[in-house]
Amino acid sequence: VQLQASGGGLVQAGGSLRLSCAASGRAFSRSALAWFRQAPGKERECVAAISRGGGWTYYAESVKGRFTISRDNAKKTVNLAMNSLKPEDTAVYYCAANDRAILTWLGSSRSEYDYWGQGTQVTVSS
Repeated sequence: VQLQASGGGLVQAGGSLRLSCAASGRAFSRSALAWFRQAPGKERECVAAISRGGGWTYYAESVKGRFTISRDNAKKTVNLAMNSLKPEDTAVYYCAANDRAILTWLGSSRSEYDYWGQGTQVTVSS
C-alpha cells in the first residue's frame, strides 16, 4: 500500500481542516487505517483509526468530538475532518495502513502500522 497525504495548512484556532490520504495498491480494502501526528520534540501519536470495513473507530481523548475519520474503499481514500482546531493540534500529520488486519481490528501504536504517507503540516495559530 502506498499512501499520499494532503490537505494540511495554516488555520486560526477554532477553524477547520480536512486531511485526505490517497492510496494505491490492491490491499487498501483489507487494511486498517489511521492518522498519527507528531509535534516538534514529541512522540508520534495516533489521533484516529478506522477498521477495514469502517465499522469501528478509535479517537485519542484529546480529539474526541472534534475530529472524524472516514474511509471510502471504492476511492481508496481515508479522510480526517478536523473541527474546533486548537494550537496544540499543530503537528505533522501522517496516514498509516496495516494490510494484515482482521475485520474489527484497530491499532493505536506506531509499531502496528507497516505503511506510511509522507506527512502533511497542520499549523493552528492562536
